[in-house]
Amino acid sequence: MEKALQTMIDNMPAKTGKSLAEWTLILKQKAFAKHSQGVKYLKTEHGVTHGFANTIVTLAKEESHTSEDLVANQYSGKEVLLPIYNALIKFVRSLGPDVTITPKKGSVSIIRKKQFLLIKPATKTRIDLGLKLKDKPVEERLENSGPFGSMCTHRVRISEIGAVDDELKGWINEAYGKSV
Repeated sequence: MEKALQTMIDNMPAKTGKSLAEWTLILKQKAFAKHSQGVKYLKTEHGVTHGFANTIVTLAKEESHTSEDLVANQYSGKEVLLPIYNALIKFVRSLGPDVTITPKKGSVSIIRKKQFLLIKPATKTRIDLGLKLKDKPVEERLENSGPFGSMCTHRVRISEIGAVDDELKGWINEAYGKSV
């Protein structure tokens, strides 16, 4: 377990009033269909900050073993894309301890204080990477957000591991920097 995550879990009782195990029991009783519903519930009904609420819901899902492995399901039949996904996740983790990686049914949200990156296996041969880069001009490779709509400002299509290059990492780092 990452040191930052373990520190967050250790600090949870002091910062939220309950341990992870206690929060997990509360969430099991509610059985939210969507991740965001659980986060909203903890924030509005219990006054938990977004970072802790997101972590609690994510870990409660993992601990309960009732949800399927969302990333494995996303890449089922698209296993050729997993090296690209893994390279992106490795780079994202290197940005800092304040990054939260949140798998969902069809994509993986990367959040600092706000979501700044979205990783989605778009086809069997391509990952679409959504970035929030407000006021950044569209270029040939750094396209309009397309199917991401207002969730992201730009999209990069990635079909090979070599596309996770310095230019792409620079854009990801820029989006991370703007997500405070």
